Amino acid sequence: MTQAHTDPAQTGQAKVIPMTKADTDPLLDLVLAQLDDDQAQDVVSIPLEGKSSIADHMIIASGRSTRQVASIAQKLAEKIKQAGFGPVKLEGLPAADWVLLDAGDVVVHLFRPEVRSFYNLERMWAFGDAPPVAGTA
Repeated sequence: MTQAHTDPAQTGQAKVIPMTKADTDPLLDLVLAQLDDDQAQDVVSIPLEGKSSIADHMIIASGRSTRQVASIAQKLAEKIKQAGFGPVKLEGLPAADWVLLDAGDVVVHLFRPEVRSFYNLERMWAFGDAPPVAGTA
């Protein structure tokens, strides 16, 4: 199975990253698809399995405004619950400069672009290995 991921830093062309069936995670697939549907920007997926006990995957994405960040977070939380993955813990929603969604095996950080560049989570969680895999944008 292959899954296309768009890397916005490149020329806008889809980058295909091979994934085996063992690599697929239904919750991760749902999150990435919903972020794509809601037009989240600069989506990055960082695999944490075996590196951290907090989650198996961390997704970092941006919204263009606080309103879009809040909307993406609320829709994503609802989709995850409707799909049977249970309730999602949300933090930061009232201000929506950043929002953290904890869905158990997948943690999602949504930011306004300026706030995202300030925290620079991609660099913090890279663990010195290969750069994080760009997701759908």
